Amino acid sequence: MSFQRSPSRRNFLTSTAGAASLLGLGDTAFLSRLRPVFAEEARVDPSTVQFDSGIEPTVRLIEDTPRERLLEEVAARIEKGLSYRELLAALQLAGVRNVQPRPSVGHKFHAVLVVNSAHLASLASPPQHRWLPIFWALDYFKSAAARDVREGNWTMQSVDESAVPGSTAAGAAFTAAMDGWDESAADVAAAGLARAAGENEVYERFFRYGARDFRSIGHKAIFVANSRRTLHCIGWRHAEPVVRSLAYALLMHEGDNPAGRDADADRPFRTNQQRLTQIRPDWRDGKLDDGATQELLAALRSDANEAVCDLTVEILNRGVSPQSVWDGLLVGAGELLMRQPGIVALHALTTTNALRYAYDASGDDETRRLVLLQNAAFLPMFRDAMHGRGAVRDLNVEALQPAALDGPPEEAIGRIFAQIDGDPLAAAASTLGYLQAGNSAESLIDAARVLVYLKGNDAHDYKFSSAVLEDYYKVSPAWRDRFLAANVFKLQGSARPDNALVQRTREAFKA
Repeated sequence: MSFQRSPSRRNFLTSTAGAASLLGLGDTAFLSRLRPVFAEEARVDPSTVQFDSGIEPTVRLIEDTPRERLLEEVAARIEKGLSYRELLAALQLAGVRNVQPRPSVGHKFHAVLVVNSAHLASLASPPQHRWLPIFWALDYFKSAAARDVREGNWTMQSVDESAVPGSTAAGAAFTAAMDGWDESAADVAAAGLARAAGENEVYERFFRYGARDFRSIGHKAIFVANSRRTLHCIGWRHAEPVVRSLAYALLMHEGDNPAGRDADADRPFRTNQQRLTQIRPDWRDGKLDDGATQELLAALRSDANEAVCDLTVEILNRGVSPQSVWDGLLVGAGELLMRQPGIVALHALTTTNALRYAYDASGDDETRRLVLLQNAAFLPMFRDAMHGRGAVRDLNVEALQPAALDGPPEEAIGRIFAQIDGDPLAAAASTLGYLQAGNSAESLIDAARVLVYLKGNDAHDYKFSSAVLEDYYKVSPAWRDRFLAANVFKLQGSARPDNALVQRTREAFKA
């Protein structure tokens, strides 16, 4: 397959090309054979998004084309004018229609969860690179869909139109169904809610249910945040199947109906609904307090979730800004990753990212308090879930010492990513030294993103990196360097081979 290449497509943004060069990475010029995606196409006001009613053929293309031919077929459609947003919409719809969020809201369902993470990676890329994360997500969907076929070939069925509540009753019906963990009632109520209510009203409800329980190690909250963010780009007209899938996912549970028992996964939500009433009315007005952040970090290392939630209320009632609490939660999640760079601690980071998104996006004061307290409860539960999954090292992010900077900044970046696989603690110290010397965090983050594109092999590579690189700017300046240093433990190292998809895409797009 060959593509015409105009002179304007031969060049790459200097920052990303430079990052690839200093890391000794392979050529990424194959991407220039596709039409670049410019910012106005990938980042839009959702109220203005309009699509041609012909989106269904693109969904069918993704569903029906064999995995080994899909990228080439999509590339040909792009050359004929298929837009970035149309492809993103089709990918999201193909996922929610064909991949079941069971037995856990994870595993194969990462094909849906990762769409927004790939989109965030695209947004942060230069125009010539924006297709690669989406191509990766397309290929990953085909893998997940094949697994779904092996596990029973689930497909979302048409909604029971005779049972869909009217616009006046949809909200109450949805609340009753979700509170009762009633899947069939929730499905029709979710459809009615998507038709009758606006995006903000719908997701105010989902923010609470996404944070309700600790099943699936945070994937419920992650699906809530990622689905809303994807709908921001693709448009609310595509919301109904997404909202139905989301309601179904949030009702995943083991054993008997959780409404009738006091399971460990549900208990924090019940106690925090009482605890949040104890927070001072003007709790969002407060002062940054690094001492309070340190106090919360100490509690997260050893205390039970009830004690951490009580401490969170106490800190807020002292007049401390909630930002200092979030600093403790984000940095504390990063410290868990230092102690055990595995799947559980990784989800402590991605769950905290999702709950922080819900906190920022919610317009309801009670929901914001509840989400903050739920995050405070979840981190000790993640910590406890790490036991039995390998060694947990006695590392403290506050005690991490910066390594002296040796050579120019670009060499320091290269050394950091060369160290990650063999000595991640040394990479963390080098990162801290690089940042504390006043060097560009953006250059380091650009290099990390390039490595995810070229080396990442798993949905978690995209989910984790997108969350962490975004949250760097959600942490206060006093703490953000240590936050990023802790999280290099799970970024991609430069010594790893390029992933198979990159190698295949290079071959597909040769002149």
